Amino acid sequence: MASSLPDWISAISQLAFLAIFLLMFLGVNQRLQVYMWRGDIKSKLAFLEWLAANARDRAKEYLAKNKGRRVDEVVERLSDFFLIQPVDIEPVDIIRRLDHLFNVRRLRVRGLLSDAMPEADAVTRSRAEVVLEIASALNFIYKIVRHLLRYGEKTKNWILLMQLQLLMPLIIRQAKTLYSAQEHFAQGLPVGDGAGPLVAYRLAGGSQWRSVEDETVAAEVELEGRRLIVVKAEGPGSSVGRPGAAVEKIVEDLAKSGVKPAMILTVDAALKLEGEDTGSIAEGVGAAIGDPGPEKIRFERVAAKYGIPLRALVIKMSEEEAITGMSKEIYQAVDKAVERVREIVASETQPGDTVIVAGIGNTSGIGQ
Repeated sequence: MASSLPDWISAISQLAFLAIFLLMFLGVNQRLQVYMWRGDIKSKLAFLEWLAANARDRAKEYLAKNKGRRVDEVVERLSDFFLIQPVDIEPVDIIRRLDHLFNVRRLRVRGLLSDAMPEADAVTRSRAEVVLEIASALNFIYKIVRHLLRYGEKTKNWILLMQLQLLMPLIIRQAKTLYSAQEHFAQGLPVGDGAGPLVAYRLAGGSQWRSVEDETVAAEVELEGRRLIVVKAEGPGSSVGRPGAAVEKIVEDLAKSGVKPAMILTVDAALKLEGEDTGSIAEGVGAAIGDPGPEKIRFERVAAKYGIPLRALVIKMSEEEAITGMSKEIYQAVDKAVERVREIVASETQPGDTVIVAGIGNTSGIGQ
């Protein structure tokens, strides 16, 4: 009996190996893996749903706190508010059409908020606009993930589920960043993306600001014998203004008086690569502005039209740092950027020249 035990063990092992081989051949292991992926996605989807729901509740609370009317209706309407991109298969005049759609969208959202918050000031309404934009973005992320999950289950597409599961950590990270940013914007805190406007504010010092374009202001100051025209979005509301349109208007006005700017310098935040230090500064050529097109192309067109050197200075930061409260590293980098602007102006222009410096970014918490 004892001598047959090894034979039994060998037979059972071979039978188990054969069973496992057959199960693998039939794809049972793959189905088990899909089940695990689906469970992981569902758990993270529930978290996304919680973030989206809480973001909407935050938006409702912000509007209600500022004596908003029909709060639930306004939040629900703006949560799914969308913009259809213009036809790009025919590129002629696409920038003008895109700019028009952005303006219509902006005016419509502001109209709804003005009607819902008649007693609130412009700064409060601008913050409400960003709070609602973030709630809408989180709601969109949740609905897209839910769609991909259900579509993958419906079609039994295990590759789609695998790809979605691998992307979920990145999606969750982005969603959590947006959720944190919503609170910071509601409080009116300066964010990392405000580095450009803060540089402009520091350069202008105590100079008088004047309105140039919609939610965009300019100031003049002398810098080492140069006439410096500084442009930024109007604060301290949550706005990026229209810096391209403002600079275009300033250059055209100068041209009428026979003055050609010696340089246009844009200062903006830029996404850093992994391994780069937050607050590191880089300079280059072109328009440093994270714009879909209408504002950026205005810089390029007016610079090309009059042959003006178009220079760029960026402050590096992560996406999370750009839309959440300004960190110590970014705040300190602003001082370095101001000095770099002074160096560029002094080395690349002559005394008596006119130079335009545009601080690009969101002016939440940054006034004039």
